[in-house]
Amino acid sequence: MKVSALAVALMAAYSASHAADLLTAYREALANDPSYAAARAQRDADQEKRTQAKAGLLPQVGLQASTNWNQADVTMAGGASQLSRDYNSNAYGIQLTQPLFRWQSWVQYEQGDLAAAMADTQLSLTRQDLTLRVAQAYFQVLYAQDALDAVTYLRRASDEQNRAAKASFEKGVVTVTDVHEAQARLDLAQAQELTAQQQLGLARANLTRLTGQPVASVAKLPVAVKLAPPHPIAADEWLAAAGQNNLGVHLREMAQDMSALAARRAAAGHLPTLDLVASRGVQNRTTMGVDRVEANTVGVQFTLPLYAGGYISSQQREAALLRVKAEAELDDARKGAQLAAQQAWLNLTSGLAQVKALEASQQSSQTALDSNKLGYQVGVRINIDVLNAQAQLADTMQRLSKARYDTLMAQLQLKAAVGALSDADVQQLNALLVD
Repeated sequence: MKVSALAVALMAAYSASHAADLLTAYREALANDPSYAAARAQRDADQEKRTQAKAGLLPQVGLQASTNWNQADVTMAGGASQLSRDYNSNAYGIQLTQPLFRWQSWVQYEQGDLAAAMADTQLSLTRQDLTLRVAQAYFQVLYAQDALDAVTYLRRASDEQNRAAKASFEKGVVTVTDVHEAQARLDLAQAQELTAQQQLGLARANLTRLTGQPVASVAKLPVAVKLAPPHPIAADEWLAAAGQNNLGVHLREMAQDMSALAARRAAAGHLPTLDLVASRGVQNRTTMGVDRVEANTVGVQFTLPLYAGGYISSQQREAALLRVKAEAELDDARKGAQLAAQQAWLNLTSGLAQVKALEASQQSSQTALDSNKLGYQVGVRINIDVLNAQAQLADTMQRLSKARYDTLMAQLQLKAAVGALSDADVQQLNALLVD
């Protein structure tokens, strides 16, 4: 009763929901998925690094002001007389500094541009991941619905066979064992149906978590649809493309470039800097009278670091080690991308073969069931033969459904492995679905 109540509650939660297809679910996820929203905000924040880095090349303007109370005791030569003065002094001014040569700032500017490009690539990678997650959640709903249809068929068939067994027992044609077997299969099918209802509710809840929109029904994949093989067919071409075009690989390549810039920036710590400095200041001092001094200055300021306690040298060693780390991570990313491409290619090609085999198996299972039913009616087959044939057909239906969706997911994963997964792929896949 508890399982039944839970299943009913999960199904009822979507009674006021709307129907959706894959493209609609994907667009809603782009608008509502929290992880993607966080990734967008992070990308926008990282874009500011370009502006921050550019600031190191632009003029810096500062305003200074001060006021002081002063007390001075002055003793004349020979100690003949002594003066005591209390007075107030005020000063204010403005200073402009324009970097003329700061190699560190130029390297930092390049780092800012690269950081912004990395942010764009990271967002693309997150969007690609969202595409896969939405597709996976959508196919889970379709598979859960297909599984429910299969066990519902099995439950109805088992109920029909149970009634037939009872009728035959009353006529003395079969033994009570046939009735017990049929009842046991019916009870099992009913339990499986309740579990399938629960799984369907959970699958819909998972899709809702991504899209933010409860879904009552989804567009389905037609039974007669033909799944396309990979193009190109050769696995080596996909592996080569993954090593070059995978978005994760691009990120690691950028990280390697960033480590090279960090090494250049650390080395620039030994170089001199040259700045244009212009200032205007006013100082007022009140003693016996009022003194006012106004000064304007323009000049260049040269600075050459001589010794910083080993800090700059340590930075250079750190940058060199981080560059080695970035190279190792890039190599690992390439291998990982190629492995992902190989796995997706194998899943796709074997999935296509599995779908073809299971389609033939489903037809054979249906033929076997029809033959067993006819044999049971004429007395050459027993009840358990029919029950087993029904269970085999239901199992084959579920396995075929899963194989089809796994194959479609492998297509998307293969595209993602080579960095080619786009909205167009979602639209193309969505075109296969029917209400």
